Amino acid sequence: MKTSLNRHRNIIDFALSSLLRRKMKNFSLLAVYTLIIFVIASLLFFVNALKREAALVLADAPDMVVQRLMAGRHDLIPAAYAEKIRALPGVSTVTPRLWGYYYDPVFGANYTLTVPPRPAVEPGNILVGAEVSLNQRVRVGDMVAFRTSAHIPLLLTVKGIYPAASNLVAADLVVMSPEDFQAMFNLPADRATDLAVTVANPRELATVAAKIVEFFPDTRPILKSEMLRTYDAIFDWRGGMMVVILTAAVLSFVIFAWDKATGLSAEERREIGILKSIGWETADVLYLKFWEGIVISLSAFLLGGLLAYGHVFFFSASLFEHALKGWAVLYPKFKLVPAVDSYHLAVLFFLTVLPYTVATIVPAWLAATVDPDAAMRS
Repeated sequence: MKTSLNRHRNIIDFALSSLLRRKMKNFSLLAVYTLIIFVIASLLFFVNALKREAALVLADAPDMVVQRLMAGRHDLIPAAYAEKIRALPGVSTVTPRLWGYYYDPVFGANYTLTVPPRPAVEPGNILVGAEVSLNQRVRVGDMVAFRTSAHIPLLLTVKGIYPAASNLVAADLVVMSPEDFQAMFNLPADRATDLAVTVANPRELATVAAKIVEFFPDTRPILKSEMLRTYDAIFDWRGGMMVVILTAAVLSFVIFAWDKATGLSAEERREIGILKSIGWETADVLYLKFWEGIVISLSAFLLGGLLAYGHVFFFSASLFEHALKGWAVLYPKFKLVPAVDSYHLAVLFFLTVLPYTVATIVPAWLAATVDPDAAMRS
């Protein structure tokens, strides 16, 4: 056992010295290898972290949201629907919600206007997100002018600004009173944007949703699980689009790595011939090339993974955050909580480390089976 360990230790020492002798070739390969793993790992880390954040945000979402459809589009729902839905068996609470979007033509940004279930501000006052405050250049006590749907100015006083730590959910948020919201959009008092429904038994959600559609055919119930699947699909799609864009670079790397791994130079073939002539066995040569491939591929994997981790969780994936977060003007600035999927890491490992390692062994085996004299003369 000790003899075998010493044998592998000596082979590893020789492999490291061999790599250092061809440091320019190996460094260029390591740099490209690391860059590709860095980009792919960054995408995986960022998408997984965004999915986790979305799941945490939706954890407090209602069990079901009921919308009214008109001509296949989302329309205002009568508040009277809430009383009838509340009377259904299994329904705990039904809360009419008021929310909408406002485009500011001066700053070119969209704001999310909402009214909380419990009044948070008095008429004439608002609470704004940190990004809205920066965009509007306002502080607590300043006045903000909005333009209603009738093009009438509506002056509101900023009573509070949400901290930057809440940017994920409040970056573009403007919280106002029901009276101001109705004045903004000329909203009838007996209408709501949608209804938030809470069901006592989660296993009855599908049954309650079916009953709501039966009583109100013009409605569309949306379950919390469907919201989560939608967010997952959106992030997967955006991550997939980035991978498609980078496919050319990945293919170029594959060709580059295969050429470097399989194309033994004359110097390397002579080296194998010399090793065979001084007593090295074919297995020793294969071990040598195996450890060379492991050193290059594993170093690139670890270095690329660490760089990707820092890029995503310390610098908020600044290289491609706009492509994955969306295309809004007010980007929420927040630190992602580290969320690494071991399954994705394992897949990335097997797709990057193992192929290159195998690709280094095959040409070495072909060269090791050649007569040492012929190899040294080549």
